[in-house]
Amino acid sequence: MDRRAMVAALTTVVLWASAFVAIRAAGEHFTPGALALGRLVAGTLTLLVFLVIRREGLPKCEAWPGIAAAGVLWFGAYMVVLNWGEQLVDAGTAAMLVNVGPILIALLGGWLLREGFPGRLLAGLAVSFAGAVVVGLSMSGRGQAPVLGVVLCLLAAITYAGGVVSQKPALKHASALQVTTFGCLIGAVACLPFAGQLVDDLATAPAEATLSMLYLGVFPTALAFTTWAYALARTTAGKMGSTTYAVPAVVVLMSWAVLGEVPGWLSLAGGVLCLAGVAVSRAKRAPVLTRQRL
Repeated sequence: MDRRAMVAALTTVVLWASAFVAIRAAGEHFTPGALALGRLVAGTLTLLVFLVIRREGLPKCEAWPGIAAAGVLWFGAYMVVLNWGEQLVDAGTAAMLVNVGPILIALLGGWLLREGFPGRLLAGLAVSFAGAVVVGLSMSGRGQAPVLGVVLCLLAAITYAGGVVSQKPALKHASALQVTTFGCLIGAVACLPFAGQLVDDLATAPAEATLSMLYLGVFPTALAFTTWAYALARTTAGKMGSTTYAVPAVVVLMSWAVLGEVPGWLSLAGGVLCLAGVAVSRAKRAPVLTRQRL
């Protein structure tokens, strides 16, 4: 990736990490479907404003199948099942299960998108997943996770991977802003059955929870998904998926700085493993030197 794409990927990582703090604040007062719908509506309105300012029209016809699939799977289903799953299992267990997603992205990308299975990428994914497991164990409670919660978190990982792999081909025919705007819009439409719950929750939720929901829509959704699409258009789906393994490490640091939750040595060690795996997966292969005859 070029420098701008790398900055875009890092922006996505930081904003997605911040979403964990906002979800914790809003999730106590909004049901899973209502929170997803409110977040997507806020994100869609923000994106439409920028789409008009930049005078970007509708995407080409070839982009719509990927946009529609990503909208339903990633923007819609993923956000609902993740919100629901995190209400049933602790944060550590949810993080471990959802982090199966980048591995699925690499496998689906290698198969469906013909990206192959580079050894460095697979090795980096293994190291990062081990780090995510360590972070998850350090955050997990002592109680047993309900089966439904585990299933929902795994379903979130599957819909996340399917959405990314669907989005990648669409970026050949549309801009990052177009793909994100209309994917978010389709996700919001898919979540319209939760409109009644959203109205009821807005009537009782405190202002802080509503502001957290709006923050989720404007920054971790509108901005972060656009920077994600921008970077994804300039690298493989597998490598972009591996980049998200930096999120657990950033979450640990943000929880320390914002919430005053001092991380234990196990959390810090897991975060270092996550970052090391990302570095391995994105490292370039050293050039092979050949000896020339004089």
